[in-house]
Amino acid sequence: MTTAADPGSPEARQESLHEALGAILPTGRVLTSAEDLAVYAFDGTALLHQLPACVVMPDTVEQIAGVLRVASEGGTPVVTRGSGTGLAGGSVPCEGAIVLCLVHLNRILEVDTANLTMTVEPGVITQAIADRATEVGLFYPPDPGSIRISTIGGNVANNSGGLRGLKYGVTRDYVMALQVVMADGRILETGTKCVKDVAGFSLRDLFIGSEGTLGVITQITLKLIPQPQAKATLLGLFDEMTDAAETISAIIREKIIPCTLEFLDRTTVECVEEYAHIGLPTDVDAVTLMEVDGHPAQVEEQADRIEQIARDHGARDVRRAASAEEATQLASARRTAFSALARRAPTVILEDVTVPRSRLARMVFEIRRIAADHDVTVGTFGHMGDGNLHPTFLTDEKNTEEMGRVEAAMKEVFQVAVDMGGTITGEHGVGLAKKPFLPAAVGPMAMDLMRRLKKDFDSAGILNPGKIFD
Repeated sequence: MTTAADPGSPEARQESLHEALGAILPTGRVLTSAEDLAVYAFDGTALLHQLPACVVMPDTVEQIAGVLRVASEGGTPVVTRGSGTGLAGGSVPCEGAIVLCLVHLNRILEVDTANLTMTVEPGVITQAIADRATEVGLFYPPDPGSIRISTIGGNVANNSGGLRGLKYGVTRDYVMALQVVMADGRILETGTKCVKDVAGFSLRDLFIGSEGTLGVITQITLKLIPQPQAKATLLGLFDEMTDAAETISAIIREKIIPCTLEFLDRTTVECVEEYAHIGLPTDVDAVTLMEVDGHPAQVEEQADRIEQIARDHGARDVRRAASAEEATQLASARRTAFSALARRAPTVILEDVTVPRSRLARMVFEIRRIAADHDVTVGTFGHMGDGNLHPTFLTDEKNTEEMGRVEAAMKEVFQVAVDMGGTITGEHGVGLAKKPFLPAAVGPMAMDLMRRLKKDFDSAGILNPGKIFD
């Protein structure tokens, strides 16, 4: 004879939750097995993991609203997820959470060439958006490093940047309208296709970069722009990092705004060459990737000037792509940086700090000093044109003593960036990984206002709780 489970027991509550969700979603879209849950216990962030209570995979807005109503009634946490490529622990579940995976909402709903917009669901891969825009002679500029695997919903939730941020901006600059399901299941439409729209507060902007803590984004209308007619790609090789930084500053002073202005330090160059065999000398202190786009005549003129500036500021050599294929090969030196570094050590922690461009050289020097002081290995690359650096720690999470030194070094890097008038994250978000450092970056008044907004939008506190702040 079997005894019925106590209705108030954790097991019974879990079973009741699964049944309620199963009544909303198609068969097979509520995952509960240990094997399935393990896949959703982590994102792209090293060291952070937690099994959820279950994973749901809706394919309609109505199903999402139903899930949120069930969660709201029971006070169950909900963590929204796309491809799980985040690097700040933003989509790592909390204990007892429903993971709301949106990969089945993956349709491009409309391409409006008259208004230069595209409307998509959050599960569309970012590269697919860029490709579709190209097909109709248009351009979607944001290009995060994860462009081939990340979803647009995650890009919006984290306000992702990318290599073209200097000239074209970040995801926020291309979001015109959103559909958002609120914590209680109500559906909000905010923004329009209008180029000018100042009717009331910009609620749309509150959701961009909110990391799933204010609502679930279910539809996005993006701005597109005309395709640039031409592009030139150059690779600068420098024996001194300061020369590379001064080259970047000189290019900007000349009022040239490249679409891409990236760099790799010596450690990163070594790893890239081991990985991709591009033909880079491994004794250089820095490599810069410099790209300009626009009208062909202007591109040619600016490329010539950039090459001369680089040589005038100490470049050992400047390589200029003679074809689209060669341009892709040169650009791969930067685009493969993280993958190359990831092969060097069992655990790779990719961080993200931004400082004013005038302090870039100093920040790179400080990162090197901090790495030496704490006896840790750090490869640094990033978006030198907009001051965004990615110090990448190569370590082994099983080495407890070394991990202690890594954590101390990371904390010092964040503090130095803030002291320089910078910030703790330029494009990866706050999530769990950077939550302890946010108060120092934004101050007590901003923290108070953010907590009050969270309370107003999500009074039950079910949406991605514990992320950004407690």
